[in-house]
Amino acid sequence: MKRVEQFERIRRDHKDQGLSIRELARKHKVHRREVRAALASAVPPPRKTAEREAPKLGPWKGQIRTWLEEDRTVPRKQRHTARRIWRRLVDEHGADVAEGTVRYYVAELRREMGNVISQVTIPQTHEPGHEAEVDFGEFYVWLGGVWTKLFMFAMRLSASGKAFHVAFANQAQEAFLEGHVRGFEYFGGVPRRIRYDNLKAAVISVLLGRERLENDSFIALRSHYGFDSFYCTPGIAGAHEKGGVEGEIGRFRRNHLSPVPRFDTLTELNAYIARSDDADDGHHISSRKSTVGADFAIEAKSLGALPFDDFDTSRLLNCRVDSKARICVRLNHYSVPARFAGKRLTVKLSADGVMVLDATNSVVATHPRSVHRGEEIYVLDHYLEVLQRKPGALAGSTALEQARRNGLFTAAHDEFWSEARRKLGDGPGTRALIEVLLLHRHLEARAVVGAITKALEVGCIDSAVVAIEARQMLAPKRDAVVPIERANDFDRPVPSINSYDELLEATK
Repeated sequence: MKRVEQFERIRRDHKDQGLSIRELARKHKVHRREVRAALASAVPPPRKTAEREAPKLGPWKGQIRTWLEEDRTVPRKQRHTARRIWRRLVDEHGADVAEGTVRYYVAELRREMGNVISQVTIPQTHEPGHEAEVDFGEFYVWLGGVWTKLFMFAMRLSASGKAFHVAFANQAQEAFLEGHVRGFEYFGGVPRRIRYDNLKAAVISVLLGRERLENDSFIALRSHYGFDSFYCTPGIAGAHEKGGVEGEIGRFRRNHLSPVPRFDTLTELNAYIARSDDADDGHHISSRKSTVGADFAIEAKSLGALPFDDFDTSRLLNCRVDSKARICVRLNHYSVPARFAGKRLTVKLSADGVMVLDATNSVVATHPRSVHRGEEIYVLDHYLEVLQRKPGALAGSTALEQARRNGLFTAAHDEFWSEARRKLGDGPGTRALIEVLLLHRHLEARAVVGAITKALEVGCIDSAVVAIEARQMLAPKRDAVVPIERANDFDRPVPSINSYDELLEATK
């Protein structure tokens, strides 16, 4: 029973039954002082707590205070720590006192003397569309059956709390810039100012105060979208200055990435993250009565307009093609057409793609960017000209194994290859397959596969026949045949040349 409830019962018995103090004390099994207190006030008085004495520390309290007073006049880095005070008490004065007791008393004195200022955060009210916060957070997933560490870019609008998340394989500059572009597109507008910590993708070096030496690519992004940047104090001391996005990353991980999810590709993971962002529109922040989605509907009207043209977030690299017709980008190898072996090519590296350009800026190869390090990504088409001269290398090639795994080299291709080798032999049969594979450069894959199937049905392994069948599949449908009985509907009168005769008569 609570004490206030006991007071209520005592007061009720005294009022209704007229019981004396002694009778009330006996009935409720309390002391008469408690009865008198209940009759005096319905609210129980606070219990008195006696201060605990510190018999071992007591003799040294004055000395500790003296040392801390003297510290006011010496450099901060040479002042006493609590441990140093305890050591001096033990070594110089022979005190028998625990270090923890000294630490507690020193902290209490410092608060009393004003040497310690508690960290107090000031509640903020944000105008709609005025500010957003950006940060990266780490998380793990099972990606393609591999335990993978990924990085989540988060952009959170300060007023409504609406947040955008996207996963990248790294937190390099191209991912940082791409995250902004996707975030602005998701919100349908641009906030006037964005808060950052000192990410290397934006800041080259920290200068005095809030000044920063910024990356040129980030300056171009900021200029393109027309927002201002604000940088927090470096280190842990500045974490509270963008506490909204810090807490948002933790909230999203707990609610949507626990337990650890499994996905085959990064694209599938980001589709799940996008659905989770939409589901969070029904979330309530703290004690707000309205949902995040309702608040965002209001804030969206105050965001700046998106620019008409796109911003290129890719990074240009210059790579040399090795003897295996590969370029190395961020510790991963990607194939290019074999004719470029030994040459240097330009690479446009984006957050999720690798585009290779030749000297005329024509695209010669494209690849999805690898999530893991040390991978080799091949395209079988890049090696077909070489394989025409070396057909024996096809069977064990890594490019063929990856094409099979990706579903690009189908069972129909395998069947054609087996039939061609049976009839023509290994070398000529493989060359016949390569002629068919070359058709994929100009014709749709579904048409080529369908044509292979049709050719095999009649026992044909001629690539020219496969090409003809594929083109017929892609040819537009012919006009319907008109029945003979309706032919008269399309009859036209025979042309007359009488007008020309009249013209000739007139010129005589």
